[in-house]
This record gives sequence, structure tokens and C-alpha cells, in this order.
Amino acid sequence: MHIAFLTPEFPHPKITHAAGIGTSIKNLCTALSAENIKVTVFVYGQKTQEILEENGITIHLIQHKKYRFFGWFFHRKHIQNYINPIVKKEKIDLLEAPDWTGITAFMRFAIPLAIRFHGSDTYFCHLENRPQKRKNFWFEKTAIKKAKAFIAPTAFAGKVSKELFDIKNKEIRTIHYGLETEKFENESPEVFEKGLLLYIGTLIRKKGVLELPEIFSKVRQVFPDAKLILIGGDSEDITTGSKSTWDLMQQKFKNDDLQNVSYTGKIPYQKVQEYIKKANVCVFPTYAETLGMVTIESMAMQKAVVNSNIGWAQELIVDQESGFLVYPSDHELFANRIVKIVESDSFALQIGKSAQKRVYERFDISKLVHDNIQFYKEIINSNKKS
Repeated sequence: MHIAFLTPEFPHPKITHAAGIGTSIKNLCTALSAENIKVTVFVYGQKTQEILEENGITIHLIQHKKYRFFGWFFHRKHIQNYINPIVKKEKIDLLEAPDWTGITAFMRFAIPLAIRFHGSDTYFCHLENRPQKRKNFWFEKTAIKKAKAFIAPTAFAGKVSKELFDIKNKEIRTIHYGLETEKFENESPEVFEKGLLLYIGTLIRKKGVLELPEIFSKVRQVFPDAKLILIGGDSEDITTGSKSTWDLMQQKFKNDDLQNVSYTGKIPYQKVQEYIKKANVCVFPTYAETLGMVTIESMAMQKAVVNSNIGWAQELIVDQESGFLVYPSDHELFANRIVKIVESDSFALQIGKSAQKRVYERFDISKLVHDNIQFYKEIINSNKKS
């Protein structure tokens, strides 16, 4: 079996962008390769066009091209025309693509196309209750119509996507993102910086970061020495038009609180793990996710997490057992949950241990890879029969 992935991101030094989607794809590709399944990755929108080999995975960088007119159409055809000869030459059996922007709209392939609901523009606009551009919905809906099968990282993401795109007579299989758990070990969970709160992710409104100033202020009323570290890229704010969400956050922090806040920007992945190890509590007050890789990564490293309680999150954490679930704008309760963890080291360790156990049971890629393989086999066999 030979499986290919189309993606705008993938963790590699030569690739300009890699976030949660890229990480989840790489984890799966690595696990598939370990099961002796041939894997090819097509990464579009790149500065150069070249072919890389890494750990048995073939990575094609597809160079971005600019067009004077109808770029949305010719861009997709350029990707299609690059992929199709390789599909034939390398005997690829199935192509998986993301839902975001409906990248496979107007593309034609001789093999089955599976779409994984990492999070479409339609999905995020719905969760954030903001208007969507009609053309964006059209692209994504067109891509959905051409797919043979669908996968979602949580049942919630699958259910909402099915309703939004009016998908009928086709199942959306739920297969969680998986972690290479052996890469998220914390040999000394009892060693951490008391009162250190950690947020990891893009600074953007949908991630709930604008709730953090008020939450942090309430925590410092009980623990004045508490610190907050923010890791991730800055972004524009759609609602206000601000070029920097970090600027908006600084305006919301009280002066005394801001002195205890550090913003690192983007940092290398290995350094992120060092910060997780040092953290007392990891906080993710997000409004819009399909699963949330950083949440399960923190849990895998035995960290107590206070997380959004919306839909998908209820599939990650058992509230008050393997972490805490709180609605992002409920600042009082969010802060209270953080305080409960900070005030008792033994309780923080207990929650962290339960969090790791849940990740090992439900999000270990060495187990989840078999669910993906079985799903791919079903699609490929069904295509042969038809």
C-alpha cells in the first residue's frame, strides 16, 4: 500500500511553516512507514521545488506560482498536474488532503481522495460566529463533493463539519490525532516552577488568548508571584484590524500583571518541551479547535491542564480527573481551577499522572496507526470493486 498526503505544512527545516496539522501528519507518516507502508508527502506553496527523503518518507516541495488571473483555479491545477504523474509512476493508492481552503476543489485524480477535517474555514467561522466569504465556502464545499471518504480527529469536529457541508450517505470516521509518546517523556514531573502558567499556540483571538489577561489577574490575587509565559507566533486580529494580537493583549493586562508575563514568540520545538517541563499549569482557553495537539502533548508530559470545555475538548480530558474543562470567558472558574492546581503540588502531580495515562490509552500513534491503515484499506478496496 502506498499512501500520499497533500498539505500546506510539514515539520522540516526546508519547509517554511509547520503547526498542529503538520505535526499530526508527520506523526502518522512516521508510524505508517514503521508499518512498512510507503508514504509520499506533497507540500504545496513552497519557495523551491525539490524532492527530499527523510526516514523512509518521500517529501515533494511544490513551488508556489503566481497568476495574473484566476489564481485560485490555476494554482490548484498546477498542484494537480504535479501530483498526477507521480501517482501513476509511484503507484500511489490513495491521496489524503486537508479540508482547509478546499485545496482539492477543481482537481481530478485517478485514485481515491480522502479528506481529513483538520478544521475548515467554514468550521472555524461557525465556531467563532463570524461571517465567511462565500468563495471560501464554495471552494471547501466543492472539494468535499469530490472526496470518497472523510476522517475527523474528534467526533465533534466530524459532526459539525457534516452538518455544515450537508454531507449525506457518507460516514465521517473518527480517528484521533496521535503522538509519538516516547518523544514526550518527563523523567522528573515533580520538578517544576511553582506558579508558572504556560500557553503554547498562535496569539490569535480564536485561541482565547484575549481571556488570559483577566484570568491571570485573578490568579495573581491569590498567588502574586505567579508568572505567565506565552509561546507562539503573533497574528493580526480580524475583529479590530490590529496588526498584532500581542499588542491587544498587553493593553488588557494590568501593569502589575504584565511585569510577570513573558512572550517568547516562536521557538524551536525542543525548547518548547523544556518550557512544558518547567510549567506548573498549562492553559488553553481556546474557542476553536478540532482537537488541539499542544493540549495532548502537555498531558503526555504529565502536566495539569486547564482547557476550554467546548465540544472537541470533552474527548480529550475527563474533567477534574485528567485535567480541567472550563468555558474560556468564565474567568472566575478558569482562575479557580488554576489556583487549585498551584496551591497543591501533590494534586498537580496526581492530575498530571492521570493526564499522561489518558494520552497513552487514547492518543498513542503506535495504536492509532492501525485504525488509519484499516480505513485506507476499506477505501482502496471499495474503489477497486466500483
